[in-house]
Amino acid sequence: MYRIETKINTASREFIENKTAFLQILQTYRDRIREVRKGGSLVMLERHKKRGKLLARERIDLLIDPNTPFLELSSLAAWGEYEGQFPSAGIVTGIGVIHGRETMIVANDATVKGGTYVKETIKKHVRAQQIAIENHLPCVYMVDSGGIFLPEQSKVFADRFDFGRFFYNQSKLSAMGVPQIAIVMGSCTAGGAYVPAMSDETIIVKNQGTIFIGGPPLVKAATGEEVSAEDLGGADVHTSISGVADHLAENDRHAIQICRNIFQTLEYKEKQILNISPVEEPYYDPEDLYGIAPIDLRKPVDSKEIIARIVDGSRFQEFKARYAPTLVTGFANIMGFPVGIIANNGVLFSESSLKGAHFIELCTTRKIPLLFMQNITGFIVGKQYERGGIARDGAKFVHATANAEVPKFTVVFGGSFGAGNYAMAGRAYDPRLLFMWPNSKISVMGGEQAAGVLIQVKEDQLRASGKEMDPTEREKLRSEILKKYEEEGSAYFSTSKIWDDGIIDPVDTRKILAMGIAASLNNKFPETKYGVFRM
Repeated sequence: MYRIETKINTASREFIENKTAFLQILQTYRDRIREVRKGGSLVMLERHKKRGKLLARERIDLLIDPNTPFLELSSLAAWGEYEGQFPSAGIVTGIGVIHGRETMIVANDATVKGGTYVKETIKKHVRAQQIAIENHLPCVYMVDSGGIFLPEQSKVFADRFDFGRFFYNQSKLSAMGVPQIAIVMGSCTAGGAYVPAMSDETIIVKNQGTIFIGGPPLVKAATGEEVSAEDLGGADVHTSISGVADHLAENDRHAIQICRNIFQTLEYKEKQILNISPVEEPYYDPEDLYGIAPIDLRKPVDSKEIIARIVDGSRFQEFKARYAPTLVTGFANIMGFPVGIIANNGVLFSESSLKGAHFIELCTTRKIPLLFMQNITGFIVGKQYERGGIARDGAKFVHATANAEVPKFTVVFGGSFGAGNYAMAGRAYDPRLLFMWPNSKISVMGGEQAAGVLIQVKEDQLRASGKEMDPTEREKLRSEILKKYEEEGSAYFSTSKIWDDGIIDPVDTRKILAMGIAASLNNKFPETKYGVFRM
């Protein structure tokens, strides 16, 4: 592979100004991450610790292998919702390594409303299980939850992907032969009691963990019987009488060690084999990304400059370099793993679509994971292009993306607008992981375009009734639309609703992608089958 030759002058005024602006954006991101990782209020944190309990992220740190990273997902879920009372949606999920095995970890944070579930908590939990299913990752559930947050019950109980989906997914994972271990470290109430009951092995902490379908207040209301939580569903009951739990732990640390011991007994599963190369750091400094990342999305950015700061040795074997240059395609390595990269360098034309579909076919044939790097305004519009069949050719790209059976990973480093989001493996196209940089935007179209369209519609309506739009009213409407699109198109709005798997620091992109690829190898890549490509 040839090394990309950078055209970036890191001493230029433009680069320095962009870097300064981006570092301000990055500081906001870091401040928000720091805030949500504190967990609940100081009162709840102190109460939690006085009970001898570890915090959710402390538990995870002890569970995973020493000196290995934890890829936390959707840290800013529910950001800006519930008056800030559900940081990280009250649950910590992510991929860690336990005795050398990539594992999905789901840990309730009892300092946040008792670990109860709102709609974002459920979506985050279900998303973690989906990732486990796609990648055949063992699951560890660190249970410390009061179940559904009752004031929100109408939004979390009855629908297809609501609370009941947890147990459906656990059943499917079990049938697939994917190990699931539950550690009951606090409350495990009502429907939540099925989390440990449906796991392969369950650990419960003495005088701390409880499991019951109906808690003491419900039992009293239903039967008149008065019973303590410990007598109803404590560790002693479930390890010596009911058999719902299998291992009795003295405290959190003991429970975590038992879980690690269990992992030593798990069956080894053969992984997907890739032609892995020696790891080589990028030739160019990854921190250059701070000066390259697009802030004003109207200004073009050469995606090859982004690629050069992410891939091994900054080496890239470009495919069809001279054809349809608004889409960059080619092969590289990320921390030794081979990847096929598809990156935007402008709007998508018919030629770009054909190039993208061709490249996807190459990667699926060779069983090479795909990385989509999004900075896309969409497909080209206009009379000439419609007559040239842009819809037909764009459909080929979408079709190839949808059916590619190699692991797909998506990073939005700029804009993600319109149908370009679909062709470039947006959320609807099931990438194994999808991340956004803090500067990125996502919506059906850009704010300026949306304002132009909506104002045009309004003016046409007025003209039909013989009226004209007042210039002041036009400017007011335009400002309102721009403000709405700025808020709803931000990376924080997206990540709050779990449209992605998290906002990331650009410098961490390389490491995060490598962790995702490593996890994907636990499920061997099936053969890709395509349907009908319209010619």
